[in-house]
Amino acid sequence: MSNQANAIIPAMRLSELGEFGLINLIRTASARYENPERTPWREMLLGIGDDAAAWQSGNRIQLATTDTLVQSVHFDLSAITWEELGWKALAVNLSDIAAMGGIPKYALLSLALPTQVKVKDISELINSFMHMATEFGVAIVGGNVATAPNIVITVTIIGCSKGKTMLERSTASPGEQIAVTGYVGLSAAGLEMLKGKTISDPKARNILRQAHFRPMPRVKEGQILIQQGVRTAIDISDGLVADLDHICESSKVNAKINIEQVPVHPVVTAHFSNSQELALSGGEDYELLFTADKATVARAKQALSCPVTVIGDITKEKLPTRVLVVDNKGAIIPYKKGGWDHFKDAVSHVEFT
Repeated sequence: MSNQANAIIPAMRLSELGEFGLINLIRTASARYENPERTPWREMLLGIGDDAAAWQSGNRIQLATTDTLVQSVHFDLSAITWEELGWKALAVNLSDIAAMGGIPKYALLSLALPTQVKVKDISELINSFMHMATEFGVAIVGGNVATAPNIVITVTIIGCSKGKTMLERSTASPGEQIAVTGYVGLSAAGLEMLKGKTISDPKARNILRQAHFRPMPRVKEGQILIQQGVRTAIDISDGLVADLDHICESSKVNAKINIEQVPVHPVVTAHFSNSQELALSGGEDYELLFTADKATVARAKQALSCPVTVIGDITKEKLPTRVLVVDNKGAIIPYKKGGWDHFKDAVSHVEFT
């Protein structure tokens, strides 16, 4: 690293650098210490920057991902139950494996807890976590416990590919269609409800709460996408536009989507005047966003039991932004890119997730 870079970095704060700036800092440092003569580096297929790390082990690709939930940053115990917290802590990690088309196999659970936490509460969290792990065939093989002023939950998942290929962010090509499973905007709408938006219909309230606190990762769907020939995917955690932008950046392409084709759940359109904004920029739906040629998308649509909607196309044409949103008449629709930046947004933002 140059003396000039060393002079600049200490002067910056994390709030200026941002989450993705920090990730790039770690990635750059990691690259400087890579040693191709050693086995771990030779076997590595994907490192920092995708939904999960991947490395070759025999004729299987091994996958690993980790995520942390911090009290008063990612969740508020006045809004979420302990049972829901246990479910979601595992679900968000399983979704990363789903985004690779992989099979989750082992989990490590680390808990940092205040001493005043009630045993019955933490038991609810653990039992919910174990129940979901059993449902997805995941064995809990270890972890760590410690005391802390606030609750911190860290989960690591180890998995593998079903065959010799995996889904990646960097393999999208011009001419491919862009498609998404399920609906988008439900989780963000649920968050708005939890923050005070009045929803009088009990069925609608339940749908929104379940979407936000008990997402269902698309693990089987990711595996089916690979079987049908899909090679590019990401799970929608930051938001539809933000995650499509991740694909475009990694694949060095642009994307054009039609706002009127984006699948918004009827509950969202019925109760939220900003339903389009929630669909484009709201995160944590944990649906799969993927690209493939028309024939492959058609096969995937037929093979999957969940809804699949084509929302646009991958292109190399010069666009005003990397991801362009238009309506049926071709008019450009402005949008907020969305996405949560832990360091730039942390001062003024507390999530309920």
